[in-house]
Amino acid sequence: MTRRPLAVVVCLAVLLAVLAGCARMPTTGPVGRSEDSALTGGNAPQYIPPGPRDGASPQSIIEGFFNAGSGYQNDFTVARQFLAPANAVSWKPSQRTLVYRGSATVVPTGRENEYRYELDLAYSVDVDGVATPFPPGTRESIDVSLSSVDGQWRVSKLPDGTAIPEETFKVLYKAFPVYFFDPSFATLVPDVRWFIDNSGVAKSLVSALLAGPAPYLRSAVASAFPPGTRLERESVPIVDSMAQVDLTSEVRDASFTDRQRMHGQLVRSFSGISSVVGVSLRSNQSEVALVDPSTGGQAPAPTVDPRVPAWQVAVAGGELVLYADRQASRVDALRSVASFGPEHPAAAPSQGVFAFIGSGPGLYSIVPNQPARLLDARTRLSPPSVGPDGWVWSAGPGGDGGTEVIAFRPQGVAEGADVPKAVLEPAWLAGRVIEHVRVSRDGTRALVLSTSGGQTVLQLAGILRGPDGAPRELTAPITLSVGQEQYRRVVWVDDMTVLASGLSSSDPVTPALISLRGGEPRQLPPLNGIHSVSAGNGDQEVYAQTGAGVFQLVRNSWVELGKGVEAPSFAG
Repeated sequence: MTRRPLAVVVCLAVLLAVLAGCARMPTTGPVGRSEDSALTGGNAPQYIPPGPRDGASPQSIIEGFFNAGSGYQNDFTVARQFLAPANAVSWKPSQRTLVYRGSATVVPTGRENEYRYELDLAYSVDVDGVATPFPPGTRESIDVSLSSVDGQWRVSKLPDGTAIPEETFKVLYKAFPVYFFDPSFATLVPDVRWFIDNSGVAKSLVSALLAGPAPYLRSAVASAFPPGTRLERESVPIVDSMAQVDLTSEVRDASFTDRQRMHGQLVRSFSGISSVVGVSLRSNQSEVALVDPSTGGQAPAPTVDPRVPAWQVAVAGGELVLYADRQASRVDALRSVASFGPEHPAAAPSQGVFAFIGSGPGLYSIVPNQPARLLDARTRLSPPSVGPDGWVWSAGPGGDGGTEVIAFRPQGVAEGADVPKAVLEPAWLAGRVIEHVRVSRDGTRALVLSTSGGQTVLQLAGILRGPDGAPRELTAPITLSVGQEQYRRVVWVDDMTVLASGLSSSDPVTPALISLRGGEPRQLPPLNGIHSVSAGNGDQEVYAQTGAGVFQLVRNSWVELGKGVEAPSFAG
């Protein structure tokens, strides 16, 4: 299975009248707040499902049970009423949530008292909030058996988990990023999870952190929490706006540096809960010291959502230039590349290495005070991306007919010496044509935009590296929602938002902002003849280049900045 973030619309149910204007709960029974809702700090409305009726048929009991799966309060107490006594105790509703499109159906199997609950599966969310998408038409069957208990039908066999309609999911669940470190522990990297937005979300966030990163980020990021660390109790109370995170003894045995890093992960992960303003790291109900009293040493504060410089690299007069404030300037100590016909320029934030596609064609790099060097002479290569560590990335067809992602590190290599190179052949890219690869600003993730059979797919993979920092592998990715659009370029806007765009010589093109938090892509105003797009620090710094010049998105309009440069691109 692949995993991706999901679409969520959160409706606040304060009064029943307000709920009438919110996303519909496609089940029977009232929706409202319990009397102690002011203490929960969550925004999810509480659905109050009906319990089992005397004399109800097996089909009605099954339908009533799954309908009650939306009633999460009090540990799904109503849903448990539909289960046989032993199952009511052993059933684990949070183990898995199946989210389905349309309506589900109870189907007899032909075997006595055995049924299938059939649905069109949209998403599956595991106990740690990791979500897996499925295309329309994906059929899922849940096997259910019933038995008679005191003359009433009750569910006596079923897997752990719940199944809820997509509309209900959109109301109850919310995207919460939890944070892990890049391998150097310098930058925090978001990992989006999905939980019911209720009083238990604080405990869910901590449990997700302790369980480790989602599969697509596993081994690409690091955590400061020692293996085996668990919560001392099954709750994370919030007292005077402080989340009290009580962990097992592993935290007491950790170094002060690791404690500070754990605290940093927690603080950032709790930033999605408005009622939390601080975190108390504890063990055995006592606060754990974060700073060594003998030295007072503090670990460097990690970077969150790394920023790129204000300049863009561009092509003007056949040379690489820096473009800022509508002005182009030469790059210090950078030799001429005019003879190579540079296109699609890219640069490291440090200006230590630049890259471009030459008219030869081929992938080239250039570092200050050295001539440009040919890295790869293939005729079909994607525009380069330069990671924060100076690795130059591109992709193209492999020699055996497969698809290769390639990376080079020319920075620090003497003129004429071999450039370190990595060739990656992810199995999930077989048969696909890569349009664009873009490394995240934290260096741990890679956006891969590819096409096959006329369909565009945007995926996000983790970058696995060797001890020397060289890329070794791209993880099995998550897939981001792009609808039916035929995008050709994708760039980072921030650590959880990307900008995707088609290309055209003259026709209108509608770029879109795509969030890792899910939701439908946010379409931007169309612009005729987009040749390239770029994004700086946030959605207020979105640019596009056409035959008429460079444009910046200002609110809901494209404002022309002038001509003279081509294909401006922020570092990365």
